[in-house]
Amino acid sequence: MIGTEVNPVMEPNLNEPAHEPQTSEPSRAPQGRLTRMLLRWLMRPAHVAGVRTLSARFRLVELEGEALENVAWTAGEKIQVAMGSGLSARTYTPMSWDARNGRTRLLAFAHGDGPGSRWASGLREGDTCQFFGPRRSFDLADLGAPIVLFGDETSFGLAAALRDSLRAGGALHVFEATDIAESRLVLDSIDLGQARLIARSADDTHLATAESELLRLAENGAQFVLTGKASSIQRIGRALKTAGVASSRIRAKAYWAPGKTGLD
Repeated sequence: MIGTEVNPVMEPNLNEPAHEPQTSEPSRAPQGRLTRMLLRWLMRPAHVAGVRTLSARFRLVELEGEALENVAWTAGEKIQVAMGSGLSARTYTPMSWDARNGRTRLLAFAHGDGPGSRWASGLREGDTCQFFGPRRSFDLADLGAPIVLFGDETSFGLAAALRDSLRAGGALHVFEATDIAESRLVLDSIDLGQARLIARSADDTHLATAESELLRLAENGAQFVLTGKASSIQRIGRALKTAGVASSRIRAKAYWAPGKTGLD
């Protein structure tokens, strides 16, 4: 459920949590010859075709380029975008992918002062970037409606991708969120205004509300996609299994955990 696939030859080393900015500073040293060679080998170029600010911390980003054309992509797959020098990267779940015209859309969540936040906050139309992927993050291919997605602010992009997937039509969304007003604004902007939002509490007592909601939906035969914060996923997953929900009805992927890196 929680882990990072690492292959130092075939993909860049991810040294920050998936979907969540790290707090340490990336290397600012100039790229060496080996690093430049690896980036050319592993990464593909794209440019920023558009940036739309949805709120103080969320930006809707559209990437475009020949490297995005004729690419096989399914909802739930991820890409890694290079951050600064070296092989530091940030993981995103595309909201959509237009393989014919070579375009993909990302929802960037700028939280804290890590490299991912600085990248998202500083993006301008016409900027260039390097990316790796897409590749599978976790397997949703055999899930059918009704689907319930539980997550948080880092899960909004996946929710949009699932909404537009024909096999997942009618998916329901339950999110824990720190800023309900901001999250509602963003969800309305990406046509997910019907999502259920639960205000996050410091002691996680709000998760009892999430458990009750998901257990109610489980009675209707729903299948579950659990994403976002690792500890929240663990608690919700335990509650579902204790209630008799079969493991085959649950898919889980931790995007982040406080103080941890490398979740992907």
